[in-house]
Amino acid sequence: MTLNDWLFGRLTVQAALPFYSAIATAAASIVVVGALAVVVLLTKFRLWRPLWSEWLTSLDHKRIGIMYVVLALVMLSRAVVEAVMMRAQQAVSYDSPGYLPADHFAQLFTTHGTIMIFFMAMPFLTGIINYAMPLQIGARDVSFPLLNSVSLGLTAAGAALMMISLCIGRFSTGGWSGYPPFTELAFSPDVGPDYWIWAVTLSSIGSTLTGINFAVTIYKERAPGMHLFRMPLFCWTALCTSILMIFAMPPLTVATALLALDRYAGAHFFTNGGGGDVMNYINLFWLFGHPEVYILILPAFGVYSEVFSTFSAKALYGYRSLVYATMAIAVLSFTVWLHHFFTMGQGANVNAVFGIATMLIGIPTGVKIYDWLLTMFRGRIRFAVPLLFALGFILMFAIGGMTGIILANPGIDYQVHNTVFLVAHFHNVLIPGLLFGMLAAVQYWFPKAFGFRLNEKWGRTVFVLWTAGFLFAFMPLYALGLLGLPRRTVEYFQGAYRPWTLIAAFGALLLLLGLFAVGAWLFVSVRQRDDNRVPAGDPWNGRTLEWSMSAPPPEYNFAVRPRVTGRDQFMRDKLGGMAYLRPDEYEDIEIPLGSAVGPLLGIAGILCGFGLTWHIWWMAAGGLLLSIGTVIARSFVRETTRIVPAGEVRLQHEAWLGRLAMERPASRDQEIAPSNRGLALADGS
Repeated sequence: MTLNDWLFGRLTVQAALPFYSAIATAAASIVVVGALAVVVLLTKFRLWRPLWSEWLTSLDHKRIGIMYVVLALVMLSRAVVEAVMMRAQQAVSYDSPGYLPADHFAQLFTTHGTIMIFFMAMPFLTGIINYAMPLQIGARDVSFPLLNSVSLGLTAAGAALMMISLCIGRFSTGGWSGYPPFTELAFSPDVGPDYWIWAVTLSSIGSTLTGINFAVTIYKERAPGMHLFRMPLFCWTALCTSILMIFAMPPLTVATALLALDRYAGAHFFTNGGGGDVMNYINLFWLFGHPEVYILILPAFGVYSEVFSTFSAKALYGYRSLVYATMAIAVLSFTVWLHHFFTMGQGANVNAVFGIATMLIGIPTGVKIYDWLLTMFRGRIRFAVPLLFALGFILMFAIGGMTGIILANPGIDYQVHNTVFLVAHFHNVLIPGLLFGMLAAVQYWFPKAFGFRLNEKWGRTVFVLWTAGFLFAFMPLYALGLLGLPRRTVEYFQGAYRPWTLIAAFGALLLLLGLFAVGAWLFVSVRQRDDNRVPAGDPWNGRTLEWSMSAPPPEYNFAVRPRVTGRDQFMRDKLGGMAYLRPDEYEDIEIPLGSAVGPLLGIAGILCGFGLTWHIWWMAAGGLLLSIGTVIARSFVRETTRIVPAGEVRLQHEAWLGRLAMERPASRDQEIAPSNRGLALADGS
């Protein structure tokens, strides 16, 4: 081994620079220029110190949740652009090579799927749960604040590897599922599958730790009197999601670890010629993959439950049935993974069992939809932006659910498997299901997080563009799938496909405009923040505990932990005249001190993953040693918390109560007016 090999491994100028495509070069340049611009701005405005001390090293669950959401929005931007590029390629590739080389197109569908699942959807839902769930159960923080920061660091490290792969080397062409033998060394000797392996592995470990943290928090940190069946529905979906994370993510981690051993150590776990079996990988992956669908969907179901109840001014209809339906979905999600490979030869009897199980999971989902509709029945409905997303979800998710029942029939699945019919189906589930839910959650909880409401007009613009874009982009794919267009097709020769691909490309363009509209939504809202401030903290006449405190909340959340006597405790307090009372006494509050462990482990993950990808062994070893050293150093830290004195808590809380006394309650008609300062009329009128 030469010194050059030891220093740089497989990393050479020719292998590293993205000159294989002019578009790839331009994309890499945009990422580099964007990163440099961020560095320059942080330096110019002297924001490095506050970024490090107040955000990156913070153990406050609210700040960690916000950072997860920011990460998700950044990765969403890349994934949407890639989706538009793919749809544009198919629109112009009738009897023509189009504008993208086949290898680049294959990288796009791999990075798009990987980012949307692991680095957009997972961080988005994790961030929303992180922010809202502890507030809803009356907790001061999650059970393991440091572990929360570590989970964020690992997830961010995986996302960083995804972005680095855009600038240095090439990404995998094996799809987001990474099926061997295509991702084995014999067929993919380049670094692409290695980037995929380590990015996904870091994400899966982070998500497993998050699941443990959230589950323990819900079991152990609930306020006095908050029995499980007094929790808001969002907390129930968070609990079931956490349990799914705990049991579904490890099979993925095992699968990527075994694939890495095949590629790095010459093992033969998934190489048929060497005594392995590729079906072992496929079973492991989908043992994670189908519960993952419900990891993504259940938190959105919780958001919709909060939205329907709040903006209908009614208690949630069928609360217990919604809880049982959530638990049923969580259990059944582990019984249906085989429907992802009906065509792989396991026999008619086995296919029938899994097909029936897949159909059964539609029953508890239907229960939820009927309960939401009945919640709105005779309610005092306000068509605010979160409710618009929720209504759009019901209409479009019902279509996606019906196509799922169709695909649960193995005979039909044989005909449309590996066509864009399947692409239409899972986007039909995940965009209205997950993404609409997360956008509704942003509009709903943003005032609580930042103290001012988002602009309502731009929110409606975002809703219209995303809804129209979704319908135009994915409804044509059902027709294309029935016509036989295979997934991941870079060029086609049947003229019947062309009109549908053009319509889908138009829909993708609308989605791109929707992405720009999200940016405008946030920008305009920040500029108009003084007109939309809600310091009282309850702009929507909320029903649950998070609305009982200032906006934004103090670091310790509650001046005095609430005592719960029933569901929708804050609404009970408002109607009974018990909200906003001065407590008899205050106590010292213990909160965690910030820690650099999470960011350092994230940096270690990046170094280790990049070093392993390019066979730069000293870098990989350095990353491993940094992670071990960080954990050991943390074990010597004795002062891990600080005390907020009762007197300071009293001053802050009574200052907020004093501001409340000067505010005028806002009616339903004033909900989006500047006069709504976050103090709602308790009757919702």
